[in-house]
Amino acid sequence: MISPLPHGAPTAEPIISQIVTAIVDFCRRFKWGVLALAAAITVFSGWYAATHFDINTNTNDFISAKLPWRQNLIAMDKAFPQRADQIVVVIDGKTPELAEEATQRLAEKLRTKPDLFTFVLRPDGGPFFNKNGLLYLPVDEVKNTIDGLFKAQPFLSVLASDQSLRGVTDAFSFINRGVRTKAGTYDDFDRPLVALGDAFDSLLADRPTFFSWRGLLTGEAPDPRELRRFIQVKAVLDYSALQPGAAPSNFIRQAWAEMGYAATPGLRLRLTGLVPLADEEFATVEDGAGLNGAITGLIVLFIIWRALRSPSIVLAVTVSVVVGLFATAAVGLWMVGALNLISVAFAVLFVGIGVDFGIQYSVRYRAERHKVGDFDLALNQAAAKIGRPLALAAAATAAGFYSFLPTDYRGVSELGLIAGTGMFIAFFASITVLPALLAVFKPPAEEEGVGYLFLAPADEFLSRHRHAVVIGTLAVALAGTPLLAHLRFDFNPINLRSPNVESVSTLLDLMKDPATDTNTIDVLAPSIEASRGLAARLSALPEVAQVVTIESFVPVDQDQKLPLIEKAAAAFAPILDPTRMRQPPTDAEDVAAMLKAAEAFEATAGDAKGKGADDARRLGELLRKMAAAPPATREAARKALLPGLATMLSLLRDSLSAQRTTIESIPADLKSDWVAADGRARIAVSPKGDGNDNATLARFTTAVQQIDPEATGEPIAIQESGNTVVRAFIEAGIWALLSISILLWIVLRRFSDVLLTLVPLLLAGVVTLEITVLIGLPLNFANIIALPLLLGLGVAFKIYFVMAWRAGTTNLLQSSLTRAVFFSAMTTATAFGSLWLSKHPGTSSMGKLLALSLLCTLAAAILFQPALMGPPRKVADTGEDD
Repeated sequence: MISPLPHGAPTAEPIISQIVTAIVDFCRRFKWGVLALAAAITVFSGWYAATHFDINTNTNDFISAKLPWRQNLIAMDKAFPQRADQIVVVIDGKTPELAEEATQRLAEKLRTKPDLFTFVLRPDGGPFFNKNGLLYLPVDEVKNTIDGLFKAQPFLSVLASDQSLRGVTDAFSFINRGVRTKAGTYDDFDRPLVALGDAFDSLLADRPTFFSWRGLLTGEAPDPRELRRFIQVKAVLDYSALQPGAAPSNFIRQAWAEMGYAATPGLRLRLTGLVPLADEEFATVEDGAGLNGAITGLIVLFIIWRALRSPSIVLAVTVSVVVGLFATAAVGLWMVGALNLISVAFAVLFVGIGVDFGIQYSVRYRAERHKVGDFDLALNQAAAKIGRPLALAAAATAAGFYSFLPTDYRGVSELGLIAGTGMFIAFFASITVLPALLAVFKPPAEEEGVGYLFLAPADEFLSRHRHAVVIGTLAVALAGTPLLAHLRFDFNPINLRSPNVESVSTLLDLMKDPATDTNTIDVLAPSIEASRGLAARLSALPEVAQVVTIESFVPVDQDQKLPLIEKAAAAFAPILDPTRMRQPPTDAEDVAAMLKAAEAFEATAGDAKGKGADDARRLGELLRKMAAAPPATREAARKALLPGLATMLSLLRDSLSAQRTTIESIPADLKSDWVAADGRARIAVSPKGDGNDNATLARFTTAVQQIDPEATGEPIAIQESGNTVVRAFIEAGIWALLSISILLWIVLRRFSDVLLTLVPLLLAGVVTLEITVLIGLPLNFANIIALPLLLGLGVAFKIYFVMAWRAGTTNLLQSSLTRAVFFSAMTTATAFGSLWLSKHPGTSSMGKLLALSLLCTLAAAILFQPALMGPPRKVADTGEDD
């Protein structure tokens, strides 16, 4: 029944066959005990997995922490712990006043919740910057700003004392006084006339209205940076939750809504940073996973039904796979502690590959049952004939997964550990639980063969033209090898995330803004003094656009700026004194002030010509319409104009109280972001050019690391992690080929047979990579798992064919083996297809490459390998492997 090994080799194969047969026979005879034990294991595994389930969504942990660049990153996080576990709150406003008021109030609210936020920082605003903002302007700009304030002194005096619609109309009436006294013409004051007129026109039309007092005073449109504010918070995370940052993120949104800003037109709040990115990453993976899983399960069941055509056998295979899946989940969590966003795919891989063992055994059982009729004999003969290929396939597939274990790519190595171990569990379930269930169900006898007789012409074609098929296939693959020079690895981890979630879309938006440094490199100097020389050397690099240190917050030329500010403060202190505020007017008083101002504009403009005079008459007309409008319209005007006015006057008051700034006077929270507790100083280095271009970042990273090899930051992490993954892939490929080759040699003991197994495998790998270039599918951190999987799964299919060929099987395409391999591949493809449909781009790309590699592997196994092997050395009487 079993052919001897060549050259008098030791009988390793019969031993494997005998062991598997003995296990199957034992499980058949003691079926109820085996099933009871399997049920107990399943229940315990389910309980353990449910109570110990955890997932680590931090993609930084995909790479081993032992690497030097990861150690540098960890050292930076330890020096500045507030920068870890960070949520970045991004607030955009249609006017600087809207953005500033909302940001300031929200920051104050967050500081009242130390149980959720241990650190709250406004890196671009707050009391310190509001007070000293003028000191950061060039001397000329400070002079121009102060001169502008003095020119607007009467206007500001009225506004500061009467922050109402009455005060606004009275202040604008000073324009008429200036025109009458020949201090200027309406054309000189045209811009404020148009600004207020447009605001009233919009309000009367019931359109959203945004009015910037700062823009009115400066005469310039707000800089985009003035319309965006940031709050950086260190969140308290709950690692027992699947989304550890949910509580602090939800509080931020809740506080925003409670303050009324969620319903305020012209304001938008978004969250990004490591915590929201990680939380939404898992949410994206989870989104639709249940539905996809259910649909996939139904399709897999249908395919198994088509392969086996027996409800009892289908149920037996399904139950054995479920038992193995539960056991693998429990063992996997026990081994790694927490899954990651790559290793969580072990379940799909287990179902996709593990079901192969059940199909192979069941199809073999059906073939034997058709031949011998007796159930017990068929079950044992199936074990004797398929046990060796199954054992070798399980070991080879596990070797493909285990190949990543020695590498530094933890994200995939953990998946490899779980999935590789799962292959042994799946194999063991297929020779224990499956036979026991079959013994319970006792499927009826098989009336028909289970092969594919309709493929006889294909077998004949391959037999007659095998040399042409082999040479032609190799020629096509060889012709496509130049494509491999264009094989691309996508180093950017942001491309593995869904651009539709808020945290990612916000980050992408910030990356488009050259004023927002999202790709800075951090350098750690021993002290503030040491940072000066290091910063100077970094600034001299042509690849560097900007270098920021704690000393960047000490304004230059303070001796020239402070006297100018002090002079203005002395003049404006009485004007901006809050105690001068008049009592708020009634609506009737506002109406009277508007009518009075309208009359003044109309009278003064008269029949004068010019755009300024036209705009003055237009404003007068709009003031009359506003006075005649319903009270609700004037209330809308108050909401549109007055809060921004109060914010502008407050900021102006603060800016005129600037004092000499030194490192010692910088607030503790801001200083702690740049100087560590032990005195080490952080230097932030920004790239010149397109910070989103990988080549630019590579040059920038190299240049900075030449000055400080211990520099860290996102650009370095992207480059180094990409190099680590590519190196891991090469190492894993070598380990996989080596381990699989050794395994094949131990079992097959013929160098030629080892080559017959590996050559189609390598061919499938090359063609897979060539097709990825043709369809524009780059390799990335997630889908690279498809390549070692190709080795593992591909060698399993090829082992089945080589072992059948060695046993004398002819007409391979017509045999029951091809049926088993075909339907096994279909179930695997379906499982991988569920990954392809994922809303998470990284998981989806994994599914795409897995499906592609599976297609190439199946084609190499069914079409190329039989032609390569040719006629068997001996021919079995039955045409099937004995």
